[in-house]
Parts: sequence; structure tokens; C-alpha cells
Amino acid sequence: MHPRLREILETLNTISDPDERAGMLIDYAARFREVPHDIAQRPFPPGNRVSYCESEAYVWAVEQPDHTLKLYFAVENPSGISAKALAVILDRALSGLPPEEFADIPQDIVERIFRRNISMGKGMGLISLVQMVQHLAQQYVQAHKASSA
Repeated sequence: MHPRLREILETLNTISDPDERAGMLIDYAARFREVPHDIAQRPFPPGNRVSYCESEAYVWAVEQPDHTLKLYFAVENPSGISAKALAVILDRALSGLPPEEFADIPQDIVERIFRRNISMGKGMGLISLVQMVQHLAQQYVQAHKASSA
């Protein structure tokens, strides 16, 4: 796991008070920035939509000149605080990394961030958001291998 992601998870892990933890996640959500217009505009392409996400989230991974990826997100539900918080965490932890490192996202990341304070449906959507990020990174890895061959 990349140190930036590990640091975020360790910080969250130190907070045992549920209200304080919720406040921290709300702070993350408040830092959410919508995908810039030069990356995507409404109506967003269905291929970028996160399956099962109740907040109607979308993800883009854009290759940078140094062959790292920059993540961008849209969350169409204004009440999608959990999706926005997760988007900010993933962006801070992963943007600027080579796509190969996106595979290091722990399978239990949603539970580690939100604990058991989310419904099964919301959990499925948030897990799907993580899987979409991994999928987009894998696409770049495969495309780079194909172009190098």
C-alpha cells in the first residue's frame, strides 16, 4: 500500500469517537472538487459511471506527462457525503502515482474508512467506486503494454 494511503488510514484508525470520525469524513467531503469541464461535461459518459453507487458517482483517470494518473470524480447526489469523502481520499492517496500502484488498494478499504457505519447498499456503491479506480488504472497499464510491444 502506498504510504499516502497508509497515512490516511492510520490517521482515521486513531479516531475512536464515532462523532469525531464522522466529522473528519465530512471535512474530507467538504474538500471535494467536481471534475473540471476540460475533463468531462454533463451528461457524463455511462462508461465512467460507478455501478451500484446511490450517489451516482463517476470516475476519470487521466494520464499525466510523467505517465502517472490524475483522478477526477463527479458525484451527482448533493447528499453523497460518503462518496465525496472517499473520492477525496482516493485522489489524495493515488493521484500522481503510476497506474501499477493502484492495484495496492486494500480490498477492505471502505470498511477501514467508514467502519460499519454505512448501509449494505452504500457500501456496495463505495466498493464499486474503488473498483472503478482500479479498473481505469488497469486499462492504462494494459494500453501501455500494448503500445510498448
